[in-house]
Amino acid sequence: MSTTPDIASTTGVAATGTTKTAKTTTQESEDRFLKLLVTQMKNQDPLNPLDNAQVTSQMAQLSTVTGIEKLNTALQAMSSSFASSQSLQAAGMIGRNVLAPGSNLQLLNGMTVGGFDLKQSVDSAVVKIKDAAGNVLHSVDMGAQKEGSVMFQWDGVTDSGVNAPNGSYTFEVSAAQGGQKVEVENLALGKVGSVSLGAAGVVLNTDVLGAVDVAKVRQIL
Repeated sequence: MSTTPDIASTTGVAATGTTKTAKTTTQESEDRFLKLLVTQMKNQDPLNPLDNAQVTSQMAQLSTVTGIEKLNTALQAMSSSFASSQSLQAAGMIGRNVLAPGSNLQLLNGMTVGGFDLKQSVDSAVVKIKDAAGNVLHSVDMGAQKEGSVMFQWDGVTDSGVNAPNGSYTFEVSAAQGGQKVEVENLALGKVGSVSLGAAGVVLNTDVLGAVDVAKVRQIL
């Protein structure tokens, strides 16, 4: 003979069950401190009671630790909010051209643009454009240039007068002041296709430059 479970009894057990809420590290520390303090006060020697200054100092230390953890939590929340906001702003750069450190050129229909950054003014600057094999196809004497970013264009015509085919090229820049070599940072132009948000921050995914840290973008065109 089968027995039917007592539904009312089962429901009653479920209804009287309790759900424990997980405590944070800060709450657990506060609970331990208060338990120790109460135990300490209960078992103190009546003839030698706890020093008020010592109790106050302990409570101040706990307050400091609690405050630091709350501050860390607030900063993490602010950091996440800032990263999200930065990502949304960077999304507006999709489809735009950006100038960032790099030495690549993408020649398309007789036009490509590059640049370089100078830490000081120079009396001479020469741009050399190379093919995939490293052969110099075209040299441009930029002459004297002031400190800052300098842009240049190439129409695809080589020094021999031949039109170079569409494709990828590289360039290098040599600059000098008073016969002394000056450090140059090459800048390449890339079109932003998408935006990524990772551990390193906001990254722009471009056609020519690849992945570019948004903080390294020198100019938006």
